[in-house]
Formats: sequence, C-alpha cells, structure tokens
Amino acid sequence: MGKPFPVTDQEFEEQVINAGTPVLVDFWADWCGPCKMIAPIVEELADEYDGKVSFAKVDVDSNPQAATQYGVRSIPTLLIFKDGVPVDQVVGAVPKEVLKKRLEAVVS
Repeated sequence: MGKPFPVTDQEFEEQVINAGTPVLVDFWADWCGPCKMIAPIVEELADEYDGKVSFAKVDVDSNPQAATQYGVRSIPTLLIFKDGVPVDQVVGAVPKEVLKKRLEAVVS
C-alpha cells in the first residue's frame, strides 16, 4: 500500500532526485488550510499509483531549502519529478481528477 513519506532537505536528493520512479512532491505546511484539503487526495493517489509513482511530502517550514531551490512561492505546490527533473507543477488545492491526469502523463 502506497503512502506519502516525509522528506527533509537533507534527504531530498536521495529520495526524490535519485528515485527510480516518478515522484510527486507535496510542498506543504501545518498551518495551511488548502494543504490539509489536498492531503487526503494525495494519500488516495499514493494508494492508486503504488509501485508506479512515489509520493513525498516536504514541510516548507522545517525544510525551506528544497522549496527555495524549486521556486515554491505558495503552498500547496505539487511538483512531479521524473528522472530527477521536475516535469510538472500544480499550485493550490485542485480536484483529484486534475492530479490523476497529470500523473497519467508521466507514467504512460
């Protein structure tokens, strides 16, 4: 069963850039209302795409380096990495179908 896993600035390269599968990275913060709205969707998708896509969560308050490096200016921001490169970005809480469509483009 797939589950989003927390990633720190120190782990980012190993867990995201060097990952063998595409990775959706959810940049979020505890105080962010829209982040809390999208979290259950990200968890459902982690289940559905188990084995095809990994799902990482970066708390921007504790780990500002990765967010700064990839130009995250507002949260939630979801970046999809493939072969160590960001290939898509979604900003804000969006419906599940929008994220599914973006993920399908990366795995197919």
